[in-house]
Amino acid sequence: MTSTTRETPAGALAQDPPDLETMRATVARLLDPDGAPEALPPAAAEVDTLIRMMRGQLELLIPDVQRLVGGRPKNVSQYCGLACIGEARGKLSAQPQPGLSGAVAYARRLARVLNALCDHYERLGGGR
Repeated sequence: MTSTTRETPAGALAQDPPDLETMRATVARLLDPDGAPEALPPAAAEVDTLIRMMRGQLELLIPDVQRLVGGRPKNVSQYCGLACIGEARGKLSAQPQPGLSGAVAYARRLARVLNALCDHYERLGGGR
């Protein structure tokens, strides 16, 4: 999907970097900069699929950002990354309100936190 594990020449496993381009494309489907907050995404019937995709993407990205932060944060970027991890975990533990508008609102919350987590991954030196 967005992150894979491959075998290195020495036989040890190494994880490929997350596919931020795919993650941001998913986010863009829900957070159209020209769309009003009450506007539904282009394919409202696909909201459940988008929610599942973003939940999976968050579950893949959270450990990568956690690894970049390290044990104890030492600077503002690391503290912000750690705060975003907490926010993402909170969104993952939440459930959407019933109905399409509740699902869309939840999907957009996931999209915003996924976008922020992608930013933190890049700021903390991921993908170099």
